[in-house]
Amino acid sequence: MTLPFPLAEAPDEETSEQGRKLFAGPVDFLKGVVAMSGLPAADRAEVCFAGRSNVGKSSLINALTGRKAIARASNTPGRTQEINFFTLGESHYLVDLPGYGFANAPLPKVEAWQRLLKQYLSGRPNLRRAFVLIDARHGIKAVDEEIMSLLDSSAVTFQCVLTKADKLKAGEREKVLDQVRGKLVKHPAAFPELVLTSSEKGEGIATLRAIVATLE
Repeated sequence: MTLPFPLAEAPDEETSEQGRKLFAGPVDFLKGVVAMSGLPAADRAEVCFAGRSNVGKSSLINALTGRKAIARASNTPGRTQEINFFTLGESHYLVDLPGYGFANAPLPKVEAWQRLLKQYLSGRPNLRRAFVLIDARHGIKAVDEEIMSLLDSSAVTFQCVLTKADKLKAGEREKVLDQVRGKLVKHPAAFPELVLTSSEKGEGIATLRAIVATLE
């Protein structure tokens, strides 16, 4: 019996090289957007990264791009208050979405980000996939399911990326994967493969690079 939502297999040599090349090329911060009118032209494939505060999103983006501080890692939840666009060469946009869930900011500001997030997700024709980051130590929480439901209703395919896999104790991995699989079954927009990553140890980074590179 095949498990629903298996772990993504390591890419073959050719796809791995395609991913390596894409992220080894120029990666530049393009702009931070606070309103839909500020979005760059939808002229290339786009992927976005979403995750609740402190899930390790900045660290993962830094690991993918091989740059130390392209996405500013911060211990202050809710520090990323804009939709940040990066260019990957001339073929892709990489988008860092504001952390959701607990944000150390006034409520009206939080509501404004959430509104912008909804508008962006439902109105971006070149968005090929959203990567929803889940802390491997905690599994999927209610606040993660909110963003997943939003992606379902926006008809945006999302793929679950588990972060901080190196922090899991040996026996915990399968338990967390079971919990994640159980939650994802309810979401029609969920892509049927999981990616397990560790920014510190480099686990899953080549796989994720290859996935992004093949989304055209």
